[in-house]
Amino acid sequence: MKTNVKLSKKDVSIASWRWMFFALSSHNYERMMGTGFAHSLSGSLEKLYKDDKDGLKAALKRNLAFFNTEPQLGAIIPGISLALEETYANDETFDEDILTSTKNALMGPLAGIGDSILVGTLNPILLSIGIGLSANGSAVGPLTFLISWLAIVVTMKYWLFVKGYSLGLDAVKILTNEAMKVKITTALTMIGLIVIGGVASSTIQAPIAFQYVSGDMTINIQEILDKIMPNLMPLIVALVSYLLVDKKGWSTNKLLFGILAFAAVMVVLGIM
Repeated sequence: MKTNVKLSKKDVSIASWRWMFFALSSHNYERMMGTGFAHSLSGSLEKLYKDDKDGLKAALKRNLAFFNTEPQLGAIIPGISLALEETYANDETFDEDILTSTKNALMGPLAGIGDSILVGTLNPILLSIGIGLSANGSAVGPLTFLISWLAIVVTMKYWLFVKGYSLGLDAVKILTNEAMKVKITTALTMIGLIVIGGVASSTIQAPIAFQYVSGDMTINIQEILDKIMPNLMPLIVALVSYLLVDKKGWSTNKLLFGILAFAAVMVVLGIM
């Protein structure tokens, strides 16, 4: 039974806040984010199918299906789904398969883009800023990271959810454009690499203490390296660390202990 109910801005806003808090609330191997997805839309679905219990059951079951994406950038998907659910509830000619196929088509690309933008780019940038502000154990660094991350993520998730609802199927054409996805991912990856390179050069300390002495002549090895390329040793340390993790499969803990052992040997030998 089709309805004639339209969702209000408040309904969409409540749904977006539910996604904000419950997207990963019951993450499991069977449905991944499916239960959080259904919960975020459940209030609106109850309004759309107020007098149709069978329709509500079918809608909840449909949205409990397997779903997995990056929860921040992926907030646009439940927004789109909510718009499609509203259309389906009010239009007998609307194809039900579009509801599930849209989710399935978007969750993969959004997961890849979201991981690149947020996990691979934004998070390291904010962490690097926080680390720079944490000198001498200052609490300003971690607070800056937490406040910045929450301000960006909360605003973005809410806006994307609402925008997804307003665009509906039109958003699918934008998000599935492969050329646009590649351009965005490449640009943000370049920005992230530049920032991480700057952080490495300013935070990694690997000075050479060894000096060559012959009579009255003293050759400072560190000064020579600085003339060849400033921060050459920090660069080498960063590149070796990357190779050990990426090519040799070293864990973070193994890398940290390896650096500590290497530094200890170099200090004992008087090289660093």
